[in-house]
Amino acid sequence: MDPISPLEQALHAARALVLADLVARDVAEADVVSLVEESIAQRRWWVEQWPDGAAFVAGLVAQDVQDALLERYGRWPLCPVCGSGDPHALDVEPELGPDPHWVCHKAGVRVASVGSLGGAAGGTVSS
Repeated sequence: MDPISPLEQALHAARALVLADLVARDVAEADVVSLVEESIAQRRWWVEQWPDGAAFVAGLVAQDVQDALLERYGRWPLCPVCGSGDPHALDVEPELGPDPHWVCHKAGVRVASVGSLGGAAGGTVSS
């Protein structure tokens, strides 16, 4: 059996992290999972062109899925920190970097790492 390449490892990890967040927020329907697969296919090409970007794939896939969901269904993931005012989505930070996490800019808190929304109830203050 051939070992899995670093590119494929990064793509599989990104898929797993984003799917975990979709499951945690009860939106992992078949058509939504298809959005993840579309992003993975596009990001595969991107990482083939820029192998050093493999560490950034999870955040990019999360952003791709978030953008696709906004176009089709509405904001996702909704902020679990702010209890009043208009519902708003979390953002991914850094936009292009390793260790992506979901952030509420309104409250100024880091809510959860990408892939860890299931355990997010509050947040920690962003620096």
